[in-house]
Amino acid sequence: MPQPVKKMPQPVIVTIPHRLGKDEAKRRLQAGVSNVRSHVSDSFVMLKHAWAGDHLDFQASLLGQSTTGSVDVADDHVRLEVQLPWVLAMVANKAKALVKRQGQLMLEKPTPKR
Repeated sequence: MPQPVKKMPQPVIVTIPHRLGKDEAKRRLQAGVSNVRSHVSDSFVMLKHAWAGDHLDFQASLLGQSTTGSVDVADDHVRLEVQLPWVLAMVANKAKALVKRQGQLMLEKPTPKR
């Protein structure tokens, strides 16, 4: 008898509009990613992140669960996609609101230019 196929949860996708232009939005996100733990909580740990142009791939741990995701920066919006494990997918709507709020804070809060 074949094993039932486990259905993977759908990714959480958040689109955040902005009026910063691509370069400024990316600069603010890069600064925000560097100190994301202080923005979210101690239950969120950024394990790895790598920028390639205007695209960010990351691995993180949230509430002890591993997750992966990506961020794409455009001229007028940022698109975040996160693959949540099934445990976290159950609270995906709350997570989506939190992610959107934190992303907006990163984009709205001016950071000193380096």
